[in-house]
Order: sequence, then structure tokens, then C-alpha cells
Amino acid sequence: MLRDVLIAGSARTPVGSFGSAFANVSAVDLGKVAVKASLDRAGVPASEVEDVLIGNILSGSLKPNAARQIAVGAGVPVSANATTVNNLCGSGMKTIMMAAQAVQSGDCGVVVAGGAENMSRAPYLLEHARDGYRLGNGEVYDSMLRDALIDAFDGSHMGLCGDKAAEKRGFSREEQDDYAISSYKRALAATEAGEFASEIAPVEIADRKGRITVVDTDEEPQRFNEGKFRALRPAFSKEGTVTAGNASSINDGAAAVVILSPEKAEELNAKVEAKIVGYAQHADDPEWFTLAPIGALKKLLEKIDWDVGEVDLFEINEAFSVVPMAAIQELGIPREKVNVHGGAVCIGHPIGASGTRIVVTLIHALQEAGKKKGIASLCIGGGQAVAMAIELV
Repeated sequence: MLRDVLIAGSARTPVGSFGSAFANVSAVDLGKVAVKASLDRAGVPASEVEDVLIGNILSGSLKPNAARQIAVGAGVPVSANATTVNNLCGSGMKTIMMAAQAVQSGDCGVVVAGGAENMSRAPYLLEHARDGYRLGNGEVYDSMLRDALIDAFDGSHMGLCGDKAAEKRGFSREEQDDYAISSYKRALAATEAGEFASEIAPVEIADRKGRITVVDTDEEPQRFNEGKFRALRPAFSKEGTVTAGNASSINDGAAAVVILSPEKAEELNAKVEAKIVGYAQHADDPEWFTLAPIGALKKLLEKIDWDVGEVDLFEINEAFSVVPMAAIQELGIPREKVNVHGGAVCIGHPIGASGTRIVVTLIHALQEAGKKKGIASLCIGGGQAVAMAIELV
């Protein structure tokens, strides 16, 4: 990085369970909450924002350009640009990278980056409805599967790639369950200790009679039942080891950060939390996307001249337990440094938002622990991965 790029105002909504608290709240409305909270926490007037970048994958029911709707709805001037980014599970981190590039190049002084997803509201598709079915039966497609959870190259569910990775790396079902259970326990402990309170922006939901319900806690950890956990059947293949318990869940949520230059931060007296030290991307065979964070992390560490030992905390997205397990195994990362407040297995994985969500959680976990250096990374369906290093200031 040639010029410091700063992060302020990290915020996220609670993560809702599939078909639960946010079942009737659009990704756009969740995004508005996150962006407003981010700007408020940063102490940056919405009038100063020059661009808004929002990750979103399941856009079929959202009307055009969700990012633009979120920006205007959050009070950002109509003169500011807004772009929706689809890089699957890496979308929310890719927006931060793009924002950093805009600030570093001098194109912008203040950019809001984030992600918003409501998987509960993903529509079903009638592929031939436009030109007519003419004769015989038709098919209804689930856009969540087709546009997000199915490999575009061979049509298999991405969970099968998790099974293959577990077999390749030698991880047993028991080991994956052990990892996932520890993740749940960390998330529950963090929730009970109030450690998520500083990062979560509550969402107010009005019913038909105008009564307001406030959602301020992640739903997924509360569903944990350790007694039933190890009895879950394999989710994707009869002989597989990935289950609904040791894989991430289907969720709804949003997150946002303000990315700005040092000059703008000083001018606006912004409440800066961290600086971006560097970022990296990696791509490989689509079949092994669950192992791609290893490549992204290696590239990043080399790029910024850090070693694993000097990194205080890691957030490695738990699309499946095998993802952080493989990175821990390959890079020699101490387990106690990884996802200290739990990860996507227990908190949930609103796919377009998770890239920002884990950066937000990393910032707050570092603050809670009195640490400075952190790295976040996600695997991306199709064989890719992203990673980002930050340092608190």
C-alpha cells in the first residue's frame, strides 16, 4: 500500500436465521441500517460520501442496483455514485478493496463499503415463462441455489467441495464437529458477555399494526443444541462428513464500513478504528475453492512482510469448518487466534455481507482483546479467495 487507507465506523446488523426475524425485511433495508450506523459511528456526515459499494448476490427481487437504493435510503447525496458488487462470498470484502483503491488513487476521499443479503427472500425462477412452456411439465428453480450455492462449472452443490476438501486434508467428521462446537461456544460466550454489542446496529421491524420489534442479537447461536449436533446426518453425500452443523447456515444481514483518506479523516475529525495494511486475492481450480484461502493468506503475508506469529487475530470465514481448519493446518496458525468470537458456522453466513461482516468483527475483537494486527479471509465459490490485513490505530 503506497498511501494509508483508513477504516472508520465499522457496523453490522444482527444476523438473522433463515425465514426468521428478517424474513420480511429486504436486503436493501438491512443495508440502510448498516450504512447509517457506520456513518454515525464514524462521525462522518452522509453529505461527504462520494461513492457507495455494496456486495449483494441474490438480487432477483431487489429492483435495480441495490447499492444505489441503500445509498439514497441512508441519506447519502444523490450526487454520490453507487455500485452493487457480486463476487459471491467475497463480495463484502471486495467492496472494501475497491474502496481502498479509490481512496489510494485519489479518486475519492470518502467511500462506504459493505454488503447486504437476505437469503430468506431469494425468489424462485420460472426459466421458460417468458416464451411459454407450450406443452408438458416445467421446472421451478431456486435462485439461492442456482445463483449462489451451486458450482457454476459442474452443477454440484458447493457442500460436496467441502466433503472433498475434508477428505483431502484428512479431517474426520468428529474433528469437524469439534471445531464447529467450539465455534458455537465462542459465539454464545461472546453474546452473553456483550462482546458483539459494540459492532451490532439493532434493526427495528414494524408489524402491520405499527408495533416495533427490535432485533439486536444474532439468532443462529441461540439454536445450538449440542446433544443433537453429532447425530446430524451428512448433508451432501452419504459418506460425507459435512453436516448442517459443521457448515455455515443460510442467513440474512448487512455490514458496512467507512473507508477514507488520512486527510479526510483529519478534516472531518472521523473516529478512525484501523488502517488497511494490504490485501490479496487467489484463484485455483473451482473444485478446491474451500482451500483457496490458504493461497490468499500466503500471498498476503508475503506481500506485507508479516509472519503468522505476529498476527494477533484471524477471521477466516467458516463457509464450512474445513475452511479455517485447513488454513490452520497449512499455515500453523494457533487455533486460539482464529475466530475468537465464533464464525459463520454459528453466527451465520449472509453471503453478500459476510466479507464486510468478518472485517467488522475482527476490528471489534481486536479492540476487546487490546490487540492490534488482524487478518480476515474468505473462500469464494468458483475457486477463489480474498484476504485483508488491518492494524488498529
